[in-house]
Amino acid sequence: MDLVLNAADYYFFTPYVYPSTWPEDEIIRQSLSLLVVTNLGAYVLYFFFATLSYYFVFDHSLKKHPLFLENQVYREIKHTIQSLPWMSIPTVLLFLAEVRGYSKLYDKIEDSTYGWPGVIFSMLSFLFFTDMAIYWIHRGLHHKFLYKHVHKPHHLWKITTPFASHAFHPLDGFLQSLPYHIYPFIFPLHKVVYLGLYIFVNVWTISIHDGDFRVPRFLEPIINGSAHHTDHHLYFDYNYGQYFTLWDRIGGSFKYPSAFEGKGPLAYLKTITEEKLNGHAGNGCKDEQFFNGESLKTK
Repeated sequence: MDLVLNAADYYFFTPYVYPSTWPEDEIIRQSLSLLVVTNLGAYVLYFFFATLSYYFVFDHSLKKHPLFLENQVYREIKHTIQSLPWMSIPTVLLFLAEVRGYSKLYDKIEDSTYGWPGVIFSMLSFLFFTDMAIYWIHRGLHHKFLYKHVHKPHHLWKITTPFASHAFHPLDGFLQSLPYHIYPFIFPLHKVVYLGLYIFVNVWTISIHDGDFRVPRFLEPIINGSAHHTDHHLYFDYNYGQYFTLWDRIGGSFKYPSAFEGKGPLAYLKTITEEKLNGHAGNGCKDEQFFNGESLKTK
């Protein structure tokens, strides 16, 4: 994050905002600058990539699904706008520790013990570490003592749009982002790679809420995509993972996506459309596929 802060200081804060007598490495100044940069960056990433996904990837026919809420897109965006500033406060403390040299982030490839192979390995280990940690954090947030107060707001959206990707309770959002921030305090990581991975995880979070259930067939058993995460929102106790299905399989919470079986939200819409065309009443929202036990009625 110091790369971003240095650029912000050079091009904006030093010439236009702060007095020249205020050193750039002063902790209060760094904290204020990081608060601005973190919030601005979060909003830019969210609106830019979620908007692209909403207009070019998201299947808008899903808005006709009975579980799609009235004014849902507006409500998802409003929830995110209100939550992001609160999420940013503890995040800035971690960024501040990075900027002040307490992490294991490094500047040059030569600083990696194993050179380029070490950089590539760190990218893979970052994905493995964060996927594992997020799985257990996410699963823990489904515990009855935490769910109602912290995670339930995110499960308000049963049929999600890309704008639901960051619509969390602030504590929920921070806890699920925590593995990204603590990794460089435990393991060495190149600063540019870290920024790239930070952008990637935000885009990935948007992608698993985008309603595009297509995955190359050979990756279906491995990748935790939108189809998997949609079933998490629909059925609650399954598919807690972030990128991969590994920890859901280990933890016994893996569910083969209903969309891959021709039973997902799009298939349901097709069924009720055909029933209307044929003059039948259909089963509506009482369909067993979407009201599995009490999962959608009470949670």
